Amino acid sequence: MFRQVLTSALFAGFAAGLIAAALQLVFVQPVLLASELYESGEVVHFAGQGSSAHVAWAFDPVRDMLSILFATLIYCGYAMLLVAAMALAALRGVEITPRAGLLWGIAGFVAVHLAPAFGLPPELPGSAAADLGARQVWWFSTVAATGIGLWLIAFGTGPVPRVIGALAILAPQVIGAPHPDTFVGPVPPELAGLFAARALGVGFAAWTLLGLFAGWFWQREATMQAQEA
Repeated sequence: MFRQVLTSALFAGFAAGLIAAALQLVFVQPVLLASELYESGEVVHFAGQGSSAHVAWAFDPVRDMLSILFATLIYCGYAMLLVAAMALAALRGVEITPRAGLLWGIAGFVAVHLAPAFGLPPELPGSAAADLGARQVWWFSTVAATGIGLWLIAFGTGPVPRVIGALAILAPQVIGAPHPDTFVGPVPPELAGLFAARALGVGFAAWTLLGLFAGWFWQREATMQAQEA
């Protein structure tokens, strides 16, 4: 089981991380680069006055390679968590297939990206934000509560675990994410909205592929181990 978990997670995480990195370089990084122009003051935005910072990908070898490295490492970490959860489900008799992996990937996206973004959308540099520590506590709590809630809804027997799971998902949103008293910043809101949309879109694509790859590698490892036995 350990070899199956490790192999599936590493291969799936590396493949999904490379794709996520490519999508980030094409769609997300140009928005980040544009926002840095506003943050530095090179381009200025005022209410009622137009401004322009070209949103396009510019090749930067060092920055781009670091982005690829970090993306693959992050998604290998995500894959470890996802495949560990798959292994627990497999011990309960749940069949892990590539098709099922897609659902696992979507659930991972909901827990790690969508649910936290409901209270704290992805933020550009220079955007107004509450205390970092408070945001980190809320973010991790939301991810944990949403993951546990989804597990209870998917695998709980009877209505009580499912109700508890739904309440766990709702709880962080009802409590509310920490926000600044005033919303100010040099970055245009249109650019911030574009960044949030693209970040979530890339996250959804990467997580669904991560689940698909994890399910495929899991099934492949299971078949190989059965042949060796």
